[in-house]
Amino acid sequence: MPSQNVLHASPLAAIDGKERLRARISELGRGELDREDHARIDGVFEDETLEHDGLRDHLSTALMDGFRKSSGRAVFGLLYELNAGHLIIQVSGRLRRYNSKADPGDVLQEVFFNVFRYPHRFDASRADAFRVWTAMIVRNTVLKHMRSRSTGGGRKEIALDDLSDQPVDGAHTPLSGALESEASEECSRAFIVYLQLYMQFYSMLSDRERRALHLVEVDGVSYREAADDLGIKLENLKMVIFRARRKIHRAMRRVFEGLTPDCRPARVGKTDADSADGRQPSSARGSPEPPAAN
Repeated sequence: MPSQNVLHASPLAAIDGKERLRARISELGRGELDREDHARIDGVFEDETLEHDGLRDHLSTALMDGFRKSSGRAVFGLLYELNAGHLIIQVSGRLRRYNSKADPGDVLQEVFFNVFRYPHRFDASRADAFRVWTAMIVRNTVLKHMRSRSTGGGRKEIALDDLSDQPVDGAHTPLSGALESEASEECSRAFIVYLQLYMQFYSMLSDRERRALHLVEVDGVSYREAADDLGIKLENLKMVIFRARRKIHRAMRRVFEGLTPDCRPARVGKTDADSADGRQPSSARGSPEPPAAN
């Protein structure tokens, strides 16, 4: 869907994306990446033979190896930005294959939850290791998500042995138990931060935007039922939800980049939603935007 492409656009997609991404990574301290990690990443950026997908694969593997050692939140955020776009396409494709009505965005969060939870299972010996590893996680997450929905159970985590086809030591040791416990606690703290930010920016949306998101994401009603509830056309509802999600995503992303959130609710009478959230019109940015929902 177009909304997925916008919400999960890779930082490498911008014209100067490669240079900006390299600058962001170089600013990460030793608490996020060590000297060896920075040297490996610099080598990736200097390899002129790597194009978009190859560059993403090499960078993701290097960043994941750094996250495995440091559990740095900024590194994990970069992994999400680099890979959410192509992973949600994989998730959507598998859901369609099984005729599942699940929200690809929800399953994508499950995928990254497992990436965050099991970094010590990652083997960075191959340049494309992260792509191969996450493809396995996507497959198992979709299957377990479907089993959970079909049996009426709650969320189920992926078994450790399902996460990768890379050789691993299957013995459970006190060290591995401690690592798993610490990863679980860290993930819980990070999830609370994400929820707090989401609720903060959700409260700043307009009444209609909040109502639309609540109907679809909390009450779980269909888009058509939500459109009837709000008294708007189905196409307009999709646009309202898309722009509300985009505002929250952009505001959270700015916070993680150390900038001001810049998330304001839509104002009545504005014909351009970008003007409503305090940004330049789409024509001024040079990139097309979907038509406004009146």
